[in-house]
Formats: sequence, C-alpha cells, structure tokens
Amino acid sequence: MENLQHNETITQPKKVIEVNQLVKRFGHFTAVDHLSFEVEKGEIFGFLGANGAGKTTAMRMLCGLSKPTEGKGKVAGFDIEHQSEQVKKNIGYMSQKFSLYNDLKVWENIRLFAGIYGMNDNDIKEKTALLLEQLHFEKERNVLVKSLPLGMKQKLAFSVAIFHTPEVVFLDEPTGGVDPTTRRQFWELIYEAAEKGITVFVTTHYMDEAEYCNRVSIMVDGRIEALDSPHNLKTAFEAQNMDEVFQQLARKATRKAD
Repeated sequence: MENLQHNETITQPKKVIEVNQLVKRFGHFTAVDHLSFEVEKGEIFGFLGANGAGKTTAMRMLCGLSKPTEGKGKVAGFDIEHQSEQVKKNIGYMSQKFSLYNDLKVWENIRLFAGIYGMNDNDIKEKTALLLEQLHFEKERNVLVKSLPLGMKQKLAFSVAIFHTPEVVFLDEPTGGVDPTTRRQFWELIYEAAEKGITVFVTTHYMDEAEYCNRVSIMVDGRIEALDSPHNLKTAFEAQNMDEVFQQLARKATRKAD
C-alpha cells in the first residue's frame, strides 16, 4: 500500500493553472462569478462562452493584467494578484486582434517580444535562427510582417508567443477570420506545443475547434456551467457535436456584451 501511494504521488499531474472561487466585479456588476477549475501541464483547455459570458475578463486576470475582487488564482506557480510580473514572464499570449507589429520585419518582431519576455541577446540570436529554419522563413527574415500572407502571419505570431518556452500560452480567438485549411494548420502547431509540455488555454467561437481540446469549459453569465472533455459533454447533453452543447447552454445567457 505504501508503494502504491508513493507511485501515485510521483505520477500526479502538474497543475499549471489553479483557480479557486475567482470573482471580478465592476461596481455592482459581477463579470466573473466564483470560477473554480484547474488545468494540467501540456493540456489543451478550451475556454468558451457567448458574448458577455465574462471569459475575456477572466483571461485578463489569469494573465496578470487585472486583479481579482475575490478568490485566488495561480498561473505557472505564481499568484495572479501578488506576483503578476512573474506570471507575465512565464506565459505567452496571442490574440486575433493584436499579436505582431506590421511595420516591423519578421526578425525584429521576434527580437522585440523575446526581449519583453526577458530572454538574453545570445539566446535570442540562436533561437531566432533556429525558428526561421523550422518555419522555413529564412527568405522572409527581413520582410515586413504586413507583407506576409495571413497563414504565415499566424504561424509567426504563435511561434513568437511560445518563443521563450512559457509554461502556458493564452490564445484569445487566434483563428478568427481564417479559412478552414489555415485553421487546421494552426491547430497542428498547437498540438506540437502541447506535446512539448506547453499548456494551451484557448478561447474560440468555432465549435469544431472545441472538439480538438482535451477539456472544454463553457461560461454563461460569469459562471462555468459545464466543464469536461468534448466526448463527455456531448454525451451528457445528448448532442451530436459541440455546437449543439454550446447552443443548449448559451440559450440561458442574459448578457449581450463582454
């Protein structure tokens, strides 16, 4: 029995995100209402919700950009309220709206964000050459980002977000407005990152992408109404796909904007 308990301790998954009764209020409005969940190392975790659900507010707290009103949270082992700077250094972030500077060259974007994440010059130089080779971007090294095709921009933005090998990368609707083929290629990059042990925390409006996640949470009016694997959620809600699960829960929402 002692040996069994010892082995269980050794194989216990590492918790990269830990949230306990997290609340965010703006005056009398409760944007995030007592969230509790955990995300393991290397997991692809889908964070879904209709407009107004509170997912953007929750993500800002987890990234150390906004302090919670109540509750506790840890990301990469650091307290999101009292160690926000350490949180920022140990995460990556990519969004549909802003991830790269269009008027900087490819290599300049890499260097800029690597510096922001605290990498030293030698590591930046060495890893930049390696990254450009891996992406087959050697010829685009000195090209302005605004000149790149959308698919290449996406690959670069994601690669920059995980350039410093963070514990977790937050992806805020990263594939919005992208064609299905490019989205599929982008998800291949996500799988590769997860296999290397990087935890992926992703929000999306595409329910087919929710199928690619290890687990999915669905927020309604500031609360998590469902959290499980896509397979288990479809079974529980007697649904054919994640879109049907989402629609059943989203109908309960009363908010219209996040």
